Amino acid sequence: MSEKKKAVVLLSGGLDSTTALAIAKSEGFEIYALSFRYGQRHQVEIESARRVAEAMGVEKHLICDIDLRSIGGSALTDELEVPKARSVEEMAASIPVTYVPARNTIFLSFALAWAEALEAQDIFIGVNALDYSGYPDCRPEYIEAFERMANLATKAGVEGRMHLKIHTPLIRMTKAEIITAGIGLGVDYSLTHSCYDPVDDTACGRCDSCQLRLKGFREACATDPLRYAE
Repeated sequence: MSEKKKAVVLLSGGLDSTTALAIAKSEGFEIYALSFRYGQRHQVEIESARRVAEAMGVEKHLICDIDLRSIGGSALTDELEVPKARSVEEMAASIPVTYVPARNTIFLSFALAWAEALEAQDIFIGVNALDYSGYPDCRPEYIEAFERMANLATKAGVEGRMHLKIHTPLIRMTKAEIITAGIGLGVDYSLTHSCYDPVDDTACGRCDSCQLRLKGFREACATDPLRYAE
């Protein structure tokens, strides 16, 4: 029997990253899940990531600590107000204050380091360029640029022993399509959490992330199992 290929999967505990993990698993990869305690304003997503990793039987779940709160510049890591009750048009008008400076670049760099140490050629990230909140590091051209850099920046890449591939299975899917795909793969979305500003473990229902998630479930004709305050 051939050995399974290893993949590092960035896992936030949210809907998109959980679906990306399910897709990687369905493709036969041995999963090494990577999450971050980066100074975000709540720990709900870390607990969600733990639940998802356990339920989906990953080989290893690594949680790294990074202090992005000391840098600030985002409503998720600083004392800034999280936007609420915005229309989809308002969300798409500009890069929102919930954007965390260089977050995906930082996260992918850690994933790259772990992948090289594991001798894994594959990294999965659940970025999405359709139903997303205007983040520049969710675009296809950004991922392509990072992949080129990754293969120039690693010993394994320079020596020709490994060609790193960054998989973005959700990048051209709507939120409804992502949810439908996840349900088809047996994803338990009650384990996930997407809210930018939860109270305890209850989602606010009004931030951009909650609204995009709820819109996706409606369009997928499915019921969101998450608890909402509103």
